[in-house]
Amino acid sequence: MPTKTKKRDGSRIRAERGSGSVFADLGLPHPEQELLKAKLTLQIYRLIKRRGVTQAEAGKILGIKQPHVSALMRNRSGAFSVERLMDFLTALGQDVEITVRPTRKPHGEVSVVA
Repeated sequence: MPTKTKKRDGSRIRAERGSGSVFADLGLPHPEQELLKAKLTLQIYRLIKRRGVTQAEAGKILGIKQPHVSALMRNRSGAFSVERLMDFLTALGQDVEITVRPTRKPHGEVSVVA
């Protein structure tokens, strides 16, 4: 639903309310999966930062090269699958639990609880 907003100089700009998912708003083919990957990548980032290790050291822990760690640290999960990101979390000493339960909504959702 388009809305109009005034800028400081008094001119108007046209803005549109988002859907709540930036990945859906961008028209990506699997926005739920992209959001899940972003949340998992954020957890990986936090764990690496908390440990205070270098990207090269993190790469050894995760079994990937430093440039890939650098991409993860910039929230670029890229070609890494959700499964691979979960493997990184377990390599960082985390348990990953998947819970499946019914919902009353027409479409279920995926979430990350840390």
